[in-house]
Order: sequence, then C-alpha cells, then structure tokens
Amino acid sequence: MTTSTTDKQIHKGTSPSPMTGWQLLKARDFSLLFWGQMTSQIGDSLNRVALLWFVYQLTGSAMKMVMIGLLQTIPPLLLSPLIGVYLDRANKKTVMVWVDIARSVLVLLIPLLYAFDQLTLERLYAAVFLLAIVSTIFGPALSASVPQLVSREQLTAANALLQTTTNTGLLIGPLISGVGIALIGSQNVLYVDAVTFFISALCLIFMRMRPLDSNGRENVRTTWTQELLAGIRFVYLEQTVLVLMVAAALYSLAASAFAFMLPVFAEQNLSAGALEVGALWSALGAGMLATSTWLASLAQGDLHGRFTLIFRSMAVGGLAMCGLSMLTAPLIAGALILIIGGSTALFMPIVWGVLQEVTPAPLLGRVFTTFSTGSMASAMAGMAGFGWAADTMGPHVSLLGIGFVLLCTACLAALSCRRFRPVPNGEAVTKLAA
Repeated sequence: MTTSTTDKQIHKGTSPSPMTGWQLLKARDFSLLFWGQMTSQIGDSLNRVALLWFVYQLTGSAMKMVMIGLLQTIPPLLLSPLIGVYLDRANKKTVMVWVDIARSVLVLLIPLLYAFDQLTLERLYAAVFLLAIVSTIFGPALSASVPQLVSREQLTAANALLQTTTNTGLLIGPLISGVGIALIGSQNVLYVDAVTFFISALCLIFMRMRPLDSNGRENVRTTWTQELLAGIRFVYLEQTVLVLMVAAALYSLAASAFAFMLPVFAEQNLSAGALEVGALWSALGAGMLATSTWLASLAQGDLHGRFTLIFRSMAVGGLAMCGLSMLTAPLIAGALILIIGGSTALFMPIVWGVLQEVTPAPLLGRVFTTFSTGSMASAMAGMAGFGWAADTMGPHVSLLGIGFVLLCTACLAALSCRRFRPVPNGEAVTKLAA
C-alpha cells in the first residue's frame, strides 16, 4: 500500500503540507478515521431508533422507553471529569479502538439475550448504561486525537469533515433503521449496528497517529485530583477558553431546546402532520450537512476570521429563529429551518479547532470532557426551561427566547473578535497559549 506525502510527514513529526477540505481524505490515516466514523455514526443512529422501538415493543411503556434516554445522559454528567484525566494519560487511539469493540459487544449482547429468552428489563438497562459509559469516552478521545492527524492549519476543516459524518448519520440512519425494523425486526437491526462499530474499530486499528509534543509539561506524575484541578483551572482561568466555554454553553442551551421544540412548534403553529414534521427535520439536517461540507472546503484563517464567522452565523441563526416564531406557513418555515441548521452547524467545528489549537497537548482530554459536561448540563437546562416556556406561554415565545440566546452567543463572539487582529507568524496564537 502506498503512503501519501502527508502521512510520511506526520510520522516523521513534521507538519503536513497545507491541505484543506476534502483533500484531507487523501491522507491515509485521516481517511481511515473519517470512514470509520461515517460507518459508526450511521450505526449510532440505527441504534438510537432501533433500541427505543425495541424497548417500546418489549414493554409497551413510554415511560420505560424514556428511561433509556435518562440512562444515556447520566454517565456524561457524572464521569466526564474523571474520564478526561484518564484520556490525558492514555493512548487515544487505543482507547477509541477498545471503546468501539466494547460498543459492538454491548449492542450485540441485547439481541443475543433476546434470542435465548434471557433478556430482562434490568439486563437491558444495564447494557444501555454500560454502553453510555463507554460512549462517553469516545467523543473527547476523538476530539483530542485530531491534532495528532492533521496540522494546525487543517483543524477546522478536519472537524467540519467529522461533523459531516454525524450529520450524514442523522439523515440516513433513521431511514435505514425504519426500513430495517419493518423488514427484519428491531432486534435484528441491532446486529447490523454492532457490525458498524466493529468496522470502525478495524479502521482505527490501521490508523497511525503522530505523538504530540508535551513541551515538557506534566512530565511528573501527579494524583488524579491534582490533574483534574489543573484541567479545571486551565478552562476557567485561560480567557479564550473560558469565552469558548460560555459560548458553547449558550449554544447548547439554544440548539438542544430547538431540537426539542421543533415537533411542538410544527404541530401547534404550523398545524403540521407527521409527514410535514419529517420534512422539517430533513430541512434542518440538510442545512447542517451543507454547511459542514462548505466549511470543510475553506482555508482555516486566523482567530479573528474564525470568531467573525461564529458571530455572523449565530446572528443569522438568531434572527431566523425569531422570524420562525412568527410564521404559520410550513413552506417558509422550512426555508428558515434550513437556514437555522446551516448557521448552527458552523459553531462546533470552529470551536473545537480553536480549542485544539490553544490547549496544551497534555490537557486536551480534560478540556474536551469539561466542555462536554458543561454542554450536556446546558442542553438539559435548555430543554427543561424552554419546554416549560412552551407549555405556559406558547411555542412562539419559546422560539423567541432561543433566538435571543443565539443572538447573545453572536454578541459574545463579536466581543472576542476585537481581541484578535491578523498577526503574522501566528503570534496571536502564541500569546493565547502562553
């Protein structure tokens, strides 16, 4: 098998030549990560739909089905800080391989127990809880590993490409799962899901990652508590990272609430049926996928340009959300939802890229798990708060509130833009990371 110039440079420890967008897929190792993620993200969506349907068929209880969602939420909130310390000590490739193998085995266990008439509700909940624990490890490990595969100038494009795998999974996975459930049954769809995680593990096994230079930091082994506090101090004392943390919390507050509110808004304001709601979801996903694809083709630019892009996208999304709250026409609403999906999809790849750029290598795992915990807590608050507002004051008021939060995120990004000006030789980044 031939090795590309980019891959040779990575394993010699030198920076790869500048590549943007889909050209990154020419690099063997990043391509393995991308296609492995594409497969597992489709599998994740298969699992989400098939598992909920399977539980509902098994129990006939909506409340017991909701328990699946709760069990999947608890581990990220409770375990992320400790997981961050572990990730900064461990080889991230090895971690991701074993997580995918564990996910494959745990998903496979559910239909196998069912086939042998050994599946009880308690065992099902235990398998889902363990699956949530190992899945909590994968996301931060993936984000922390990207700097070991691409150069600093390629971070935003790489994150955007990885986000396209998530968006593609959300678009394709539920459709495949629905067809599969109808043809072969929900328990058999879980077999397919297990295979997707195994394929992802195989891709990761053959992927090579260059070691990150720790710059002499944290060479002395300290206790878990000391390392945990070091990560928290970095997040809350480093100004740029703290700004990104607040912005990500606001973004999660709004984005998660909108996903929760969309069916309610469609039913109450647009008088939409199931078919129309599905079309609106597709519009949201299509907007996200289109923007992620476009962002992957851009040159990364400096910090000022990236924060400007966040400001513009959040401003457009906030205004579109406010406009959506006043609509009753499904077609126009669909166009605005397409815009909302596109504008909000710009946020995370850029934020992850900046974090990967300014965070010291020994702290990457702790920083990303801290962000995941904050985002998860903010998302839960957004769903609860805006859900209450929709019940008491109407979905249009809730959407106005979501739009206001997005506009606040835009204002925070605009204030951050003023701190950065185009500086040659990356001096701005050096100052931030110092």
